[in-house]
Amino acid sequence: MKISVIIPCYNGEKYIAQCIENILSQTHKDLEIIVVDDGSTDKTVEIARNYPVTLIKQEKRGVSTARNAGISAAKGDLLHFMDVDDEINAGFYEKMLEAMIETGADVSCCSIINQLKPHRTMLYMEKHSCTTANDKFRITNAGKWGNVVRYVFSLDFLKTNQLRFDESLIAAEDLIFTLQAVFLCRKLVVVPGAVYKYIRRENSTMTRTDREHLKKRYHDRQYAKDFRHQYARQNGFKIPGVPTGIISYFYVKWLT
Repeated sequence: MKISVIIPCYNGEKYIAQCIENILSQTHKDLEIIVVDDGSTDKTVEIARNYPVTLIKQEKRGVSTARNAGISAAKGDLLHFMDVDDEINAGFYEKMLEAMIETGADVSCCSIINQLKPHRTMLYMEKHSCTTANDKFRITNAGKWGNVVRYVFSLDFLKTNQLRFDESLIAAEDLIFTLQAVFLCRKLVVVPGAVYKYIRRENSTMTRTDREHLKKRYHDRQYAKDFRHQYARQNGFKIPGVPTGIISYFYVKWLT
C-alpha cells in the first residue's frame, strides 16, 4: 500500500533535505512524498528538487492551505502529515501500516516525544484498537492536543468524510481536524514502536513574537477550544481531561 507523506514548508532550507532523507530511509518504501512550498523566499524549493518528490508551489497562505493542497494531490492509500523540522524512527510507516491492515482501522496513532513540552510525550507499549468515542479520545488525548502529525489516515476515509483544515486559522487548526477525524473513524489503533519526535526550531511560525501574530494565534486557540466543546456536546461524547463549558471566544479582550 502506498503512503502519501505531505510536508508543508515555509523557508525550511535548513531542514528540508534532512526531512526528505529521513522519509526515504524508511523500511517501508512504497511512499509518495509531497512537498508543499508555502511561498518560501529561501532555497527550500531548490533543495527539494534534488529529491524524488512531488513539489507543489503556492503563494504564502499558511499551513492549513498547504496541507489541504497535499490532500487534494495525494494518490496513496494512506496519508501522513510531516512537519519539516521533525523526525520519525526508521520503521515508522511499516509499523503504522501493519497495524492498520491487521485491525482494519481507518486511523493509526503513534507514540510522540515532545522535545519542547516533555509532559506531552506519550509512549505506547502495546497495540490497542478501539471504536467508541470515549475510548479513542482517552487513549490518544486527541481532544486536548491536536498533533495531527501523530496519525496516519486512510485517504478514502478523509475524502468520504470531506475532512479538510480550516484555512482561516494559523493556530490550533490541527486540533479541530484531529478531533473530527478521531470521532468519525470507525476504528483507531495505537501503535507501539512507531515514534514521532516533535521539535520546534528557530524561524517557525510557532516562534514568531510580533504582536499581531500573537493576537491572531491567541484568538484562533480560543476559537478551537469553543469548537471542541460544541462538537463534543452536539455528538454526545465527553473529552477526557478537558473541563466542560464554553470559552467565550467572541468576548475575550486581547490584553496589551
